[in-house]
Amino acid sequence: MTLADPNTLSSGLSGAATAHAAAGGARVRDLRLDFFRGIAMFIILFAHTPGNFFTSWIPARWGFSDATEIFVFCSGMASAIAFGSTFDRAGFALGTARVAYRVWQVYWAHVGLFVATVALVVFLTDLEMTSRNYWGQLNLWPLFVESERWTNQDIWLSFVTLQYVPNYFDILPMYMVVLVLMPVIMALSRVNLWLVAAFVGLAWLMGQRALTDMLGLPHWNFTAEPWVKDNGTQREWFFNPFGWQLIFFTGFAFMRGWLPKPPVNAALIGVALFLVLANIPLSNIGVREFGFDWAREWRIDNRAWITKSDFGILRYIHFLALAYLCWVAAGDKGARLLATGAGLWARIWQRALTIILKVGQQSLAVFIVSMFTARFSGFAMDMLGRDTLTVIAVNLAGMGVLVLTAYGAGWFKSQPWRTRKAGG
Repeated sequence: MTLADPNTLSSGLSGAATAHAAAGGARVRDLRLDFFRGIAMFIILFAHTPGNFFTSWIPARWGFSDATEIFVFCSGMASAIAFGSTFDRAGFALGTARVAYRVWQVYWAHVGLFVATVALVVFLTDLEMTSRNYWGQLNLWPLFVESERWTNQDIWLSFVTLQYVPNYFDILPMYMVVLVLMPVIMALSRVNLWLVAAFVGLAWLMGQRALTDMLGLPHWNFTAEPWVKDNGTQREWFFNPFGWQLIFFTGFAFMRGWLPKPPVNAALIGVALFLVLANIPLSNIGVREFGFDWAREWRIDNRAWITKSDFGILRYIHFLALAYLCWVAAGDKGARLLATGAGLWARIWQRALTIILKVGQQSLAVFIVSMFTARFSGFAMDMLGRDTLTVIAVNLAGMGVLVLTAYGAGWFKSQPWRTRKAGG
């Protein structure tokens, strides 16, 4: 999910194709970055809408990795552009200050999303036309059910200090921690890039509960419910930032040039294609739709390798294979994404691509609105039904909200009020 400051692309497809990175204006921006994170924004909307059959076709159904990997990987790439160039241009202190400012922005986005969503689900639950507990669906019982184990004061204090992190609201806290690690990575990179690799690898290893438990080492993560203790343990953040920083800094390293671009050849394409296709029998589709009992047993026995919470290594391998195929298919800097010709379909695709790029550019605003919109879309389907046409209509409406959000955020960021009229 990238939440880094995006560079605003020029309006229209030709402008998008020639937009420059902030670092110096000489490097042509790679369209694949905004395109794939724009696609990820729509997938995240579908995935968080309850009872949505669109989820049958999202990446999570067909492999170990899903849109979260796209989101975090592209975050790393965009952060290399937005923040890495600041470290280069303005120095370590100001680069760190810019990262801190972004963490501050993301923190208040997290707080705002939580408060707005809680207000929405309470309102929907209290409507006479509903018979569902919408705040219960989000497991927000600690906020509304009295217990001798906690008080509202404890809960809200834990929330604002990021000790209470409900599962639906766990991506932004993870992202904040990863951002905080960025100055450490930049400092290490000035000494030796192998130190960067060692730090990232060690943090990932210490974030793997199966490994740390086996070795008797402390598991690196944060508490998600400090007042709940079961057998001496506490629920931890679902998205362990020490595990997920691996995919973030992989994208960061590619964009910084610390990792070379993989070559485009038949052998590497064949290996990547094999990994992606071989993953399908072990995916949710294989277990639930194809009825592969052996795959279900394999997933249970090897859950540590595919865990989403700690970012298991097979998720990483699957994502890299899938990302490579998409990277090759899109062409150099996304050249194959551009429409050719002047026919109707070319014009339709050009317009669609422009919209997807815009959604990808404004990912923080779009992500916040998508999480809120998903809860309302689920409510709409509960009220209107889940027949095919209704579900399609609700999803299209939700996508429209994200597009309007992207264009609205872009308009505000352009600060049009600072432009003087001619002769004014």
